[in-house]
Amino acid sequence: MGLNLNLRNGFSLLELLVVMAILAVIAALLLPALGRAKARAQQAACGNNLRQINVSVHLYADNSSDAFPPAINHPPASFTAYTQLLKGYVGQTGTSPGRAALFACPADTFYYESDQNYVAQSLHAQPLFYYSSYGFNGGNFPTGDPPAPRWPGIAGRKLTSIRHPAKTVLILEFPALVPYSWHEPVGTPRWNNARDMVGFVDGHASFTKMHWDASTPPYRIEAWMYDPPAGYDYQWSGD
Repeated sequence: MGLNLNLRNGFSLLELLVVMAILAVIAALLLPALGRAKARAQQAACGNNLRQINVSVHLYADNSSDAFPPAINHPPASFTAYTQLLKGYVGQTGTSPGRAALFACPADTFYYESDQNYVAQSLHAQPLFYYSSYGFNGGNFPTGDPPAPRWPGIAGRKLTSIRHPAKTVLILEFPALVPYSWHEPVGTPRWNNARDMVGFVDGHASFTKMHWDASTPPYRIEAWMYDPPAGYDYQWSGD
């Protein structure tokens, strides 16, 4: 005698729709968390790069009468040409140090031109920026007649002359000079009180809120041109 168990094969359309809805909810819950985890990993990678470059700059200063890389009156080289002085300190004697992974932030996937046009390319792929995601605090290059530093910075300064090494910027993600952020991008206006990874003279690196003051353009339109007001955790000048 046979048994009629009336078994069903597969799922009904309703059951498939329920399963898909559940998967969509799970994905919606997981994706923001995964995005935050990726962002934290990129910040950590950039911070590690900055600390290693920081050590290299200090080694350079040790061999250069205690002086940081000299001032160069030719932006953006004023902020990025320092990479050419670090070849022997970062194990890149036979090639451009800017092409090394050490000088490439994983979050560096876009930049803004001076007119705030969005460019979907990395800065570390650009020869104009010496193939580097990171800038040196070298805004104190001389201008005018007679030439004199117009803006703050520590290019050519003695390491021992820096009064607040824990607050004075040494190396930083290039967007912090403007500022905008690779890690927390926003819409218009592009320039804003952004947060960027910054390496300081004392050797530490942190995710730092940058100050932007456009109250008297065009002279104060970029962040590196002035020290921030009280309440910020950094300064450009070494005094």
